[in-house]
Amino acid sequence: MSKKVAVLVAGSWGTALASVLAANELDVVMWTRSEEQATEINTQHTNTRYLPGAELSPRIRATSDMEAAVADAAAVLIVAPSSAMRAVTHQFKPFYTPDMLIIHATKGFETESLKRMSTVISEELECEEGQIVVLSGPSHAEEVVKRCPTTVVVASLDKTSAEAVQGLFMNAYFRVYTNRDMLGVELAGAFKNIIALGAGMSDGLQFGDNAKAALLTRGLAEITRIGVEMGANPLTFSGLAGIGDLVVTATSQHSRNWRAGSMLGQGQKLDDVLQSMGMVVEGIRTTQAAYFISQKYGVQMPIADQLYHVLFQNRQPRDAVEALMGRDPKTEMEVMKLETWEQWHS
Repeated sequence: MSKKVAVLVAGSWGTALASVLAANELDVVMWTRSEEQATEINTQHTNTRYLPGAELSPRIRATSDMEAAVADAAAVLIVAPSSAMRAVTHQFKPFYTPDMLIIHATKGFETESLKRMSTVISEELECEEGQIVVLSGPSHAEEVVKRCPTTVVVASLDKTSAEAVQGLFMNAYFRVYTNRDMLGVELAGAFKNIIALGAGMSDGLQFGDNAKAALLTRGLAEITRIGVEMGANPLTFSGLAGIGDLVVTATSQHSRNWRAGSMLGQGQKLDDVLQSMGMVVEGIRTTQAAYFISQKYGVQMPIADQLYHVLFQNRQPRDAVEALMGRDPKTEMEVMKLETWEQWHS
């Protein structure tokens, strides 16, 4: 079996995961559209735009030639932004072979279609979603590349594929669990970015720890509610892909979503925030998708709803908080339909 793994594309998370694979003595080829970036990775063993200060393994090579990147690869890891997932996968398709292990580590939706990334990939490659493995969990690229202890989850409908990916990535500092609930892992990883935006906004408004704790708790209830309605296992949202990823994304300055929310809370305009970030903030697109998904499924997502109005309808952050605090009284356990809960515990 080939020891080659292709990584598409060479952003911060793709580069960090490439470093884990290289640490496991696999030969990694990263694909990037930028010839200049490929040259830097190959000659200087750095990726300064996305992971400044990090030294990359010589086992990691880069190319702007898609065919060369994926030729003879045993596995292909796709880490394109959600907005580029279809285009990148379409470019990969002519060189795809059914024996390749397909993995993705992107947390978001295709905004136009509201489709998950595994659906987009399966449509473009004309393969079953069950052949795809999702990697998710609490994991900042900046810490992974430094070999800080990190734990993630890989999910697939196919147990053998999930275990194969577990074997590719698992090592002394990168622990990997498997999960059969691929739907739940994808939904949790995407939806938590909305709550992280809100947490950053709360910090930008200087609302303190009480407000942020409430936001994370009710946010978890909110994303669990919509996830279960869409068919996910509620327990997934209590695991690494759910509460684990939510905590790390909503409380750390490494998080682009938290930083973007903080700047919005301080009064900056969305366009200015995005320009200053210089990288994709998935939570913004996910908020837009969640707004329409909640309407499609008839599920209330009050935090996502208010963030949608702030991001896309010029509502002031303080007004959004007042709207959330002034909602009708509820019982705390209004999290999900009882019959759905019983379904998973029968």
